[in-house]
Amino acid sequence: MADIVPRAVPSAVPNSVPAASSLASSPTRSLRIGIVCPYSLTVPGGVQMQVLGLARELRRRGHEARVLGPCDGPPPESFVTPLGKSLPTAANGSIAPLAPDPPAVMRTIRALDEEHFDIVHVHEPLAPGPTVTATLTHRHPTVGTFHAAGVSAMYRMLRPFLARLINRIDRKVVVSKDALALVQSYLGGDYDVLFNGVEVAQIRSARPLDRPVGAPPAVFFCGRHEVRKGLRVLLEAFRHVPVDAELWIASSGPDTAELTALTVGDDRIKWLGRISDAEKFARLRTADVFCAPSLGGESFGVVLIEAMAAQTTVVASSLDGYQNVATHDVDALLSAPGDVAGLAVALERALVDAPLAARLREAGAHRAERFAMSALADEYLKIYHEVIADRSGAR
Repeated sequence: MADIVPRAVPSAVPNSVPAASSLASSPTRSLRIGIVCPYSLTVPGGVQMQVLGLARELRRRGHEARVLGPCDGPPPESFVTPLGKSLPTAANGSIAPLAPDPPAVMRTIRALDEEHFDIVHVHEPLAPGPTVTATLTHRHPTVGTFHAAGVSAMYRMLRPFLARLINRIDRKVVVSKDALALVQSYLGGDYDVLFNGVEVAQIRSARPLDRPVGAPPAVFFCGRHEVRKGLRVLLEAFRHVPVDAELWIASSGPDTAELTALTVGDDRIKWLGRISDAEKFARLRTADVFCAPSLGGESFGVVLIEAMAAQTTVVASSLDGYQNVATHDVDALLSAPGDVAGLAVALERALVDAPLAARLREAGAHRAERFAMSALADEYLKIYHEVIADRSGAR
């Protein structure tokens, strides 16, 4: 896990600052927090999950946290302010559900003006649409969290402009050392490194699915059907696993039609389509193995932590982002990205070696505790209060 970068506590506010400014930085004060997401909140995704999970945790503590973002259907939570529908946009080797259109921009500006937030927390601050709009136009104390890893054509082409733009962010956070390497190499600056969080209690409270006695063990995949997620590699590897098992495949994507055509007639493979978080957690609690065979572009293995929290055996590729949270033969089995034979061997071991699987699950359950959303909320609340105090002191 990437270590949390320590930050010095701001010095005491001078006596000349009004008492109201001191109150604004009080750790016991309830805050109005605006969390802005660039991606459609009705489409499953890692950033969306972080945004909604953090908002739920902050609200449980009595803070008025609201999420602003695109929605392609009814908002997933009562505290979500929809900013319009998304448009599929190429980003980071994937197709992202962004909302860069003028109506979404105007709704973002209006919502920020009307809500009177104490602080605005922008996820992927430079993504086209609501988040870059908030970064450009805000007057509030602002925290920005960078999630992306790998390479970025946008950072490369717009480097001078973006390097100036991020100076409008009071405090910058990255979710892993891989995300830090990307943004710092192009744009420079200082960043806190804070792990992503998962709602451990919610996952563990999910009821496993009812399965018939004697049902074969199940391998679960949940991710977008595109090249970088490695689903084709998993399908090829699964053909070589000499175990009577099922493969559950959730979600969808540009490769769905092609990949389903390749598996016609194979009754072991179950195509589930898009599923809710509730069903995802139930299947995690039911499956024997969770497999994440991604080929690249992963800055942090949130999905692995979710599986560990559900006490499911994890098999994944050995990406740097995944190794932020998983250690081979300690709490997961890792194989080289794209290695069909290696993945098949790892799946077979996880399915047939019961003592090994039990050891990995137990270690994974303990590992997941370190990534609880409650711990992440603690760190962000410290940052929020420090940024508000800094702004008040400057005034």
